[in-house]
This record gives sequence, C-alpha cells and structure tokens, in this order.
Amino acid sequence: MAEIHELTAIQQAEAVRRRELSPVEIAEHYLTRIDRLDGQLGAFIAVTGESARDQARKAEEEALSDTPGEPPPLLGVPIPIKDLDAVAGLPHTSGSAVYADRVADTDSDVVAELRAAGAVFTGKTSTPEFGCACYTENDLVPAARTPWDLSRSAGGSSGGAAAAVAAGLAPAAHAGDGGGSIRIPAAACGVFGIKPTRGRVTQGPVRPDFIGLATAGPIARTVADAALVLDIISVNRPGDYFTAPPLGAGETFLGHALREPGRLRIAGYRSSPVPGAPVDPEVQTACEETAKLLAGLGHDVEEIDPPADAALLEDFALVWAAMAAAERIDPAEEHRLRPLTRHLRERAARSSIADYMGAVARLQNGVRALLPRVLPYDAVLSPVTAAPPVEVGHFGDDPAEEMRLMTEYAPFTSPANITGQPSVSVPLHWTAQGLPVGVALTGRPGGEPTLLSLAAQLEAVRPWADRRPPVWNA
Repeated sequence: MAEIHELTAIQQAEAVRRRELSPVEIAEHYLTRIDRLDGQLGAFIAVTGESARDQARKAEEEALSDTPGEPPPLLGVPIPIKDLDAVAGLPHTSGSAVYADRVADTDSDVVAELRAAGAVFTGKTSTPEFGCACYTENDLVPAARTPWDLSRSAGGSSGGAAAAVAAGLAPAAHAGDGGGSIRIPAAACGVFGIKPTRGRVTQGPVRPDFIGLATAGPIARTVADAALVLDIISVNRPGDYFTAPPLGAGETFLGHALREPGRLRIAGYRSSPVPGAPVDPEVQTACEETAKLLAGLGHDVEEIDPPADAALLEDFALVWAAMAAAERIDPAEEHRLRPLTRHLRERAARSSIADYMGAVARLQNGVRALLPRVLPYDAVLSPVTAAPPVEVGHFGDDPAEEMRLMTEYAPFTSPANITGQPSVSVPLHWTAQGLPVGVALTGRPGGEPTLLSLAAQLEAVRPWADRRPPVWNA
C-alpha cells in the first residue's frame, strides 16, 4: 500500500472523501516528514504544526459529517503557502530579517480560496527577501536546496515550495512568479509548475498589481494536481487592474488536463536572449529531445529565433528594482536588508520617474513587437534556465555581479511575465549526474487550457512523478 506522501493531492482528497484517510493522519504524516527532512532542504521558513493540526481536526469533522453536497475539493490536503502571501495568524516574513517577527492579521485572497477549498496549511515556504532573487537564500533559515543534490540550489523565488513538493513534504504548494519564480524552482527540483495568464489570479487584498508582472500559481508533482489548485485560486476581485478571459461554461483547468490537446503548432528556440551567454549542453539536449517527442506525438514543430532581446531584459531589471523599492521599510532598518535588496532599492532611488516610465513604455512596445511573432503558435518551447541547478552560493555576494549571473542563468522566463502569457515548466530531462532540467512551454494569453492538455500528454508518454530524489526515502 502506498505511503501518504506517495499519493497525489487528488488521490488524498478522494481518500478523505471515501473516509479511507483521516485529515489528521495526513497532517501528522507530513509534519513528521518535515521535521525529519527539512533540516537538509531549507524548504520552510515556518512550520505551523499547531494551526495545521487544528485545521486538520476541523476537516476531519467535516469529512465525517453527513452534510449534503460535495465536500470542498482539497478537504484535508496539506498545501504550504509561500511566505510572500499572508495567512491570518501565521508568520509573514517575506523572507526578510526586518519582518522576522511579523504575523499576518488577514488572509490574502488566494489563501482565502485555498482555505475555503479545505486545504491544511502546514507552514510558510522559504523565499528570498521580497522574492527578489532566482535562488532562495535569506537571513532567516538555511538556503533552499534541490532534493536531487543537496549541494545545489532549489532555485527561486519559490524555492521552498518546489523543494517541499519534490521531497514529498507536500503534495502540492502555493507559489508565485514575477520573473520566473515558479518555473525556475520547478525546473531545479524536477516538478511541474505553471505561471498563469496575467489577471487570472487576484493579488488582493493588499498586494498591488503594479504593471502585472507577478501572479500566484501552483507547483505540484502532477499536471492534474496543479490544474486543480489553479481552478481553486483563479478568482478576481473588485479593484484588480487585470483580469483574464474566463473559461467556457462548465469548463475547468482540471478537465483540460484530462483531455488530449489535438494537433498543435509549436515553435521552439534554445539560444539565450543575452548576447554571448552560453546555454548548457544538457539544457540544449532537453529542448531537442522535447521537440522530437512533440513531433512524434503529431505536433508541428518549427525553430524560431528568440522572440525577446537583451534590451527587454534591461528594462525589466529597472522595473524589478522599482518593485523592490516599493516595500515600505523604516529607514533605520535598511541596513538589515540583504545586499541584493539594498542594491535594487538604491538603483530605484537613483532613477527618475521619467526613467521608470520610459522603461514601462519600452516594455509595452516590446510586447507589441514580441507577441505577433509568437501568437501564430499554440505553444513556444524553450529552456527554463540556461543551466542545470547551480551550487548554493553560486551567485556570490556582490550585488552587481549577482545581477549579471542571475540574468545569464535565467534569461528565458521574465518575457512571459512582461507579456502576461501563461507558461509552464515540465520536468522531462535528467542529466547523467541525476540533476533535473525543466523545459518551458509558453502559450497564448488565456491559453492555460492548451498548455495543461499538452503538458499532461507529455506526462503520459514520459512520466516523471515516480522519479524520486535521494532524500525521498531517507
């Protein structure tokens, strides 16, 4: 009989509904695994055992009641929350020592939807300070590491979420993506992640939309689990600057993940938009093998030039710095921020309003030039990162050099945040050293249904969920 952590989120929810598994039993199982394994992984900033057990007891009462109607879709299923989002009564550090003692007084709207769906919050997963980096290291807990090689980074900024799912510390996790922060750690940890279309998921009630770069999304071991979580968190609220086109009547993302995609037109590219920046041969191989696999499944696959360029990434970097500066920090506390965060905030302070507005204008004009090149295709295949998972400490502690290395390592993901397109990381390749390498599939705006159907088709012919990292059975 499978152990609890070997079951998918959907299987766990079904077992609770059939009264074959107790939510309390599930929560205790995961809390025990977290206690035993997270010291090696750095997946959690805070483990919230007391509140999780209370939620699990209430879920069990609901599961055993004879109340008419369908139970909530995630009743009793543990879903940890990335610590950039607020959960009422739980720590809310945003990965910063400045906020080490902060406790949230309300749920974010996404968390409220997961709570209403019956999810049990086992903890807050680790993130770099304010989500500013493509790796997960902060001044609160040890670095988040990929379970496939504990000397290497889990990526970022949702590195804690991806490490937790990959190591069997959670069946699925809440995450967020403002420049690749779901897809980069999903690739580094050998799991599936989806960044939804801009406006699909509200940022409310507190976090501003800015120009719509960031969105919440799920990380999971299976496409179906990710689709179910996406169904739950896909809500809009009055005041959202952006909204996505809704699904058709009666349609769900999970339904699309369970159906064939049909014959698709797919573009692919493998070279970095950063001039002279190399792309690792293993990454090239992952993309080449995926292109062949897609063609073998009957899709039309053709090579294109990279649709984004280095100028787009430079304007993105200025807007990224401005978002870091938007965090309100007591000037007396600035010295406690990490060097990269201070560097970004200082860059924003040196830039004028005209500089910022110019960057935003150029980004929009860049989108107007980029989208017509990719909209004829149902999906675009590319690398997620330019290399397999890098060693912890790879990016160093000199902020300017750090920015250069991060841009070279992850130049492929931020264009989808700029355009607002949905994009997934699919774990289809492992190196000879056993390191996962994800590939990206990016769709048309509103095209999550096609991406989920296509990713599920790839999952069916080349399954990955049963590939387990060394710590899995530790």
